[in-house]
Amino acid sequence: MRDELIRPLRGVVAAVVLAGLVVAPWTVDDYTAAILARTLALGLVGVSVALLTGVAGMPTLGQTAPYAAGAYACAVVGGSVSDVAVAQLAVAAAAGAALAALTVPLVVSARGVVVLMITLAIGELVVTVLGRWRSVTGGTDGLAGIAPVRPFWGLPVLAGDRARYVYTLVVVAVVVGALLLVLRTRVGLVLRAGRDDEARLRASGHRVAGHVAGVHIAAGAIAGAAGSLLVVAQQYISPADFSFDTSALLLLGVVIGGTASVGGALVGAALVIASRDWLFGILPGQAPLVLGAIFIVTVYLLPGDGRRRPRLRGRPQPGRPGPDPALRTGPDPAARTEVRT
Repeated sequence: MRDELIRPLRGVVAAVVLAGLVVAPWTVDDYTAAILARTLALGLVGVSVALLTGVAGMPTLGQTAPYAAGAYACAVVGGSVSDVAVAQLAVAAAAGAALAALTVPLVVSARGVVVLMITLAIGELVVTVLGRWRSVTGGTDGLAGIAPVRPFWGLPVLAGDRARYVYTLVVVAVVVGALLLVLRTRVGLVLRAGRDDEARLRASGHRVAGHVAGVHIAAGAIAGAAGSLLVVAQQYISPADFSFDTSALLLLGVVIGGTASVGGALVGAALVIASRDWLFGILPGQAPLVLGAIFIVTVYLLPGDGRRRPRLRGRPQPGRPGPDPALRTGPDPAARTEVRT
C-alpha cells in the first residue's frame, strides 16, 4: 500500500524536475546553469548505479572510479589531442569501460556485502592513485584551466555556462533514452531475471557471469561519459570530486528515486546533489550529518517492493518470482505432460 502511494508521487516529482531542467537555461543565471550542468553529470553516474543496483541486483559504492577515469581521460585528450566534445565523450566512455573491465574478475563472482566492500575499495584506490600521480592528474590540486570544447567539428566553442548546460542535458537525454530502449529488450529481461533468481537463470542455460561482466562494463562506460560532462561543465577536476561522499550521495539519490527506475535514479541523484549544495550554504559543517540522517530515514520509509530493492545476490529467496517464462530454454513442462497423457 505504501509503495502504491509513493509511486505516483515519484512520477509527479520526476515530471516536474524534468520540465524544470528543460526550461532552466532561459530562467536561471549563468552560475546556476553551471551548477545544474554539474548536477546532471552526477545524475548520469546515478543512472549507472541504478543499472547495477536495481536492474542487475549488484549494489555498488564504486561508480566514482570509472567516473574519475572518464573525467581525467577527457581532460588529457582535450589538452593535447582534440577540443571536440563528442570525441572526448567517446574517449571518456571507453576509459570508464576499460577500468570496469579490469575490475570484472573482482566482482563477477562476489555476492552480498562483499560486492559493496570491493567496489568501495576500488573507488578509494582510484582516488588515492589520482592524488599521487601528479604528472598526469595534478595531484590533489587537480587540473585547472581546462579549455572549453566545441560540440562537433566546425561548430563554435561552448563559451557560456548556458551553452555547456544545454550540451550536457542533450547528452544525458540521449544516453538515458538509449539505455531505456535497451532495457526494454531481451537484455533487460535477462538482467532482471538474474536479479530476482540467479540460480534459476543459471539452471536455464544462461551464462550469469557473462551477463554480470557485460552490465558492469556498460555501467562503467556510462559513468565514464558522465566524467566527460563534468569536465565540460566546470572546466576543473580534482580527486575530491570522486570521493566516498560522492558515492554515498549517489546511492542515496538512487534509493530515493527508485533503484529499479533509471529515470527516477537520475532525478533522485540530481535532487540529493542539489540539496547538498544548498545545505552547505545554510548549514556549514553540518550538511554531512543532515544527509546521513536523510539516508537512514529514506531506508526505513521507502523500502519499495522486490522489483525496486537491490538484492544482495545471495541464495534464492523462497517465494520470489523466477525468470520470465520467455527466457527458459528447455521445453515447457505442460507440453511434456500432454505428451505423456
